[in-house]
Amino acid sequence: MTVENEPAVKYKRVLLKISGEALMGDQGYGLHPPTVARIAREVKTVHDMGVEICMVIGGGNIFRGLAGSAQGMERTTADYMGMLATVMNALGMQAQLEALDIHTRVISAIPMDQVCEPYIRRRAVRHLEKKRICIFAAGTGNPYFTTDTAATLRANEMNCEAIFKGTKVDGVYDKDPKKFDDAKRYDTVSYDEVLQKNLGVMDASAIALARDNNLPIIVFSLDEPGGFRGILAGQGTYTRVQG
Repeated sequence: MTVENEPAVKYKRVLLKISGEALMGDQGYGLHPPTVARIAREVKTVHDMGVEICMVIGGGNIFRGLAGSAQGMERTTADYMGMLATVMNALGMQAQLEALDIHTRVISAIPMDQVCEPYIRRRAVRHLEKKRICIFAAGTGNPYFTTDTAATLRANEMNCEAIFKGTKVDGVYDKDPKKFDDAKRYDTVSYDEVLQKNLGVMDASAIALARDNNLPIIVFSLDEPGGFRGILAGQGTYTRVQG
């Protein structure tokens, strides 16, 4: 059914990448259920438009592998701990989405059959076709790769039309807008410029993988109510990273 005055949807299948820190609210650690519920409602508004949605959530609110490694922990072990943290976040988001009557699957790169599905590409694609939200957890399943790289990998495998990177600010700036009043926001920026200027959109591996597959990255504010839905309809403030 077409709703009168409903804006046309710009994308049919997207991947939403958010940091683990986005789920902790003002706590400074862990999951903040009201914050997770708010993000789930934002995702629901896009799901209700008929858009097929994948998600990748970081684990930095619980454990960050690189930080653990810097404190003397062996890097591979630290990274696996970080991957497990992403599974916890994915399960928390799944609970909130299913409370909104949205069918959701948590799909882990590390098999743990009691709590989520193993990653099988064709099965994941089928879930999307059935309008289920797929939350990809445990990164790529390998140490030394970030959830940014995992998000770009899964977006390519799922044939997503764009990656939506939800952040605390409404796009990519030439410097930190919270520290510098004269910070300039880019409407569009190239992959190479992001790498050359170290703009901090995603890590270099993720940007290079997106560039090689011509996959646009949309950077927007996850704190802006209705922002995710607005951009899908071609509105709102954001930065588009493209070739």
